[in-house]
Amino acid sequence: MPQGPHPAAEPQRFAQAATGRVPRGGRTFRVRPARWGRRGFAARRPATGRRRVRVHPAVWAVAVLLALALALPLLVVAPGNNAPEPLPPGPAPLPSAEPQAAEEPTVSVYVTKTDTVEELPLEQYLVGVLAAEMPAEFQLEALKAQAIAARTYIVQRLASRDRSGVPDGKAVVTDTVSHQAYIAQDELTKGWQRLGKEAELAKLQQAVKETAGVVMTYEGQPITASFFSTSNGYTENSEDYWKNKIPYLRSVESPWDKQISPKYKTTITMPRSEFIGKLGLTDGAVPVSAGGDGGASFLKVLSYTQGHRIESVRVGGKKFTGREVREKLGLRSSQFTLHMKDGEMEITTYGNGHGVGMSQYGAEGMAREGYEAKEILEHYYTNISFDKTSNLLSSKK
Repeated sequence: MPQGPHPAAEPQRFAQAATGRVPRGGRTFRVRPARWGRRGFAARRPATGRRRVRVHPAVWAVAVLLALALALPLLVVAPGNNAPEPLPPGPAPLPSAEPQAAEEPTVSVYVTKTDTVEELPLEQYLVGVLAAEMPAEFQLEALKAQAIAARTYIVQRLASRDRSGVPDGKAVVTDTVSHQAYIAQDELTKGWQRLGKEAELAKLQQAVKETAGVVMTYEGQPITASFFSTSNGYTENSEDYWKNKIPYLRSVESPWDKQISPKYKTTITMPRSEFIGKLGLTDGAVPVSAGGDGGASFLKVLSYTQGHRIESVRVGGKKFTGREVREKLGLRSSQFTLHMKDGEMEITTYGNGHGVGMSQYGAEGMAREGYEAKEILEHYYTNISFDKTSNLLSSKK
């Protein structure tokens, strides 16, 4: 801080009036200056002169301190003191990653392949989920976003004690996409080591470690952190695929998928008989040949969702939802086109997955453009907040 001028350094002079005469009881007395016997001082001074007074150094010190104390407020508020204004607060960062606590929650996983249950610490479980759900070659920030989404999903199940979809309720979650895909620990460590994938495993562990304990919340509760592989350019409103309207699962744009995902557009062919059988149609409902331009005259789209997927469609005179057609035919997406070609059904889909929540390839595209995990998650999940596992599960122990 710039400082103001110090008080003058010269000694002050104290004057004494020397009138020569002082009235006292009607008599006058001449006042004579005192004699100084010490060397260096005048032995005698005229009565009309001024007397030089030596001030003790301690007095000077007190005077200087007092002057500074009086001047300091003026220096702070004086014009020209152009101190920079404080910067406005930036976006709130993610909560600091928690160190793995001694009482870290345990997750029990039903392993379908071996019909066994694997129990392990939550953060270790997430490494297995990350390995199964997202390519290790993805950007670190995309992997971190996936780690937070996966952690939020399992924390929600732990907090609500939800064991639905698990055979005999013998575990919290299965290792399938019905919950979250998961690679068992033995396969992840020994199997990946045999394949020379130690670096990939270390990267997944880093993504989990750097987000340890962080979960997404809405109104103080862990969210349903749904995610899927690839969008058609948009995500879906929850009620357009499922029945419930969830405020943080809103349709948003996701243009990155088309640019980078190999699963964005897929075309398959299906025998006419198989197509009819899976949709439960009569043989005459679908012509043997579409003729002309190959258009499917037996199909009419009735409506689309906000996420640009088929909401309802009429096939061979029978009405379906887009989700029903997707699931009955085993399609990658509920945005599709149908054509008859050489006596077979040619079906083209756009995107891969139900479309609700975070697109994994969209997250990768955002990470390539420099977005951080928090920004990726805030794009795909509307108006969410972040909290820590310890806060959400402390009352559930």
